[in-house]
Amino acid sequence: MQVDQQHDTEIREDMWKAMAKSPFVMIGLVGSHDHSEPMTAQLDPDANSEFWFYCNKDNRIAKGGEAMAQFVSKGHDLFACIHGTLTEETRPEIFDKYWSNQVEAWFEGGKNDPNVMMLRFDLKDAEIWEGDQSLSGKFKMLTGQTIKPSEAGSHAEVAL
Repeated sequence: MQVDQQHDTEIREDMWKAMAKSPFVMIGLVGSHDHSEPMTAQLDPDANSEFWFYCNKDNRIAKGGEAMAQFVSKGHDLFACIHGTLTEETRPEIFDKYWSNQVEAWFEGGKNDPNVMMLRFDLKDAEIWEGDQSLSGKFKMLTGQTIKPSEAGSHAEVAL
């Protein structure tokens, strides 16, 4: 494995770990004039190229298509812009697998609400940034000193 590929793999794994701790993203359809909106991603540690969302059939992303999701980690030390495709998830076993009390709270009719649907986000690529959390990096930010690009943290463009 080349050094760059190893670096990109590590950043990608860091993104998945951060999303597992705080699975909230802003998501919108590419080419739409609708604003992105916050959604909770349903993650599966064994499915590293897809995640899911429950939504209403009249939601602005319900029609699916090419989409972008933005993610900021809980500690604000990892940022990602994730590109992919939203498709209606029709497999009942997947729909049931991620259903929970937290999900049910959003749908008046619960799991059998005629307006509820599930979308699958198939990832294509992402741009991921990891911030410098070192003491010197924080000190430079607090004191207004210039941070050199080599001190700014890690960055990767990864195919997913």
